[in-house]
Amino acid sequence: MSRQYPKKPIVGVGAVILDGDKILLEKRKNSPGKGKWAVPGGLVELGENVEEAVVREVKEETGLEVYEPRLVDVVTSVSWGEKGAVMYHYVIIDYLVTVRRGNPKAASDAEDLKWVPFNEVEEYNLTESFRRFFLRNRQKLENPSFYL
Repeated sequence: MSRQYPKKPIVGVGAVILDGDKILLEKRKNSPGKGKWAVPGGLVELGENVEEAVVREVKEETGLEVYEPRLVDVVTSVSWGEKGAVMYHYVIIDYLVTVRRGNPKAASDAEDLKWVPFNEVEEYNLTESFRRFFLRNRQKLENPSFYL
């Protein structure tokens, strides 16, 4: 299925990775959102459950091995193209994950990775869907014991 001008919504996952009062942000290498910052993530593959997808995507994009995905939120992202047609339509399921091992290094779809303090996140050129997610969930993310 084509990502651009799809016939139906596409399911994606996002990984919220925390280190104290910092969140790992990824600068996107590809469209949509090329050059903007969000959390690592990607598409769910056929036959894969969403928890497996988020663990796989983190490994592919950051080199980190993560476990214990915990649902944080679901965000819908729709971009309109020519003549009012839907250019992109994603349903993004965001999970808080725990790092088992590794050091983050940009790979795959990531142009860059950066640990960003919560109070600086909104200063970045964020994807619109991640900005909405962050504003809606910041208070919970600053107290991750909420998910235990």
